[in-house]
Formats: sequence, structure tokens, C-alpha cells
Amino acid sequence: MWRFHSRIAFSLLALALVAPCAFPQRNEATLSEGEIEQLRDSAYIANDRVLVFIKLIDTRVKALQDMYAKPRRPGREQDTHDLMEQFSSLANELSDNLDDYSERHRDIRKALPKLVDAIERWGTAIKTPPNNEAYKVSRTIALESLQDLHQQADEMIPEQKAWFAAHPPAKKESPADADMAPR
Repeated sequence: MWRFHSRIAFSLLALALVAPCAFPQRNEATLSEGEIEQLRDSAYIANDRVLVFIKLIDTRVKALQDMYAKPRRPGREQDTHDLMEQFSSLANELSDNLDDYSERHRDIRKALPKLVDAIERWGTAIKTPPNNEAYKVSRTIALESLQDLHQQADEMIPEQKAWFAAHPPAKKESPADADMAPR
């Protein structure tokens, strides 16, 4: 009986050590440690998180634009493919966050117009590189992700306005107001 329990305990220990390797993180190749930290820091404030996603996607778009503004170098097509893959991954992650914020009625009214402006910039940048088989599919996926994100943001703007008009957020008390409240 003791051997049976020790085998189970050993198996569970081995599984606990191997499990983190078996399931890699979702955006492991897409995000640097600093970017992951930025997303963690902004996790509790929806507006801030949307703005961090905009910043992260802007970084990929800027790298793409810089790549085609300079003389061609070897590996450019693969780098373009990789940046478009990263763009799609981040756009899809942002879309998932927007779904969550919409369901939970999180106030992102300030970030949505900035997101719509950014989406228009991103579309132009993704269409700029010349057609190439090396990144044709990843560009198509990136443009579809962008189109979905644009539609989602456009739908959320009036939804957010209507929701918060009907359910205005509670005003936060300033420290001075708290001191003057009757006790």
C-alpha cells in the first residue's frame, strides 16, 4: 500500500514539474517581459489597459513602417510575417478584453475614440508593404483582426454612452468631502 501511495505522490510531483512546460503562455513570443509587466500593471483599470494595447500594437506597426522606409535587408519578408502575426495576436487579445469590458459594463469611453483612430493608422500600415507570398496569409489575418476590432469598437461607443447615461458612475468622494460629512 505504501508503494502505491508513493508512486502516486511521485507521479503528481513529476506532473507538477512538467506541466508548466507542456502549456506555454499564450503570447510568449509576442510580448517582451517589460510589455507583459505593462499589461499586468494596467489590468485593474480598463481604460489604461486599452491604451497599453494601443501602445504595444503601435510598436509593431512602427517597426513594420521602419522596415520598409529603409533599404531592403535580408529576411525582411520573414520579419514582416512575424510582425503581422504579432499584430494579429495582440489585436485578438485586445478584442477579447473589449468583449469582457462590454459584458461587465466597464467604462472605457475615453479609450474607445483613441482606439478607433489607431485602428485607421494600423490599417494603412499593414497594407503598405508590397504583396509577397511570404506574408500574404498573415497580412490577410491581420486585416481581418483589424476589421473585427474596428467593428467591435464602433459598436461599443454608442453602447457605452447609452449604458453610462442610464447608469451614471458614482462620484468618488474627495478627501475634503469625507472630512465634512456628518458623523
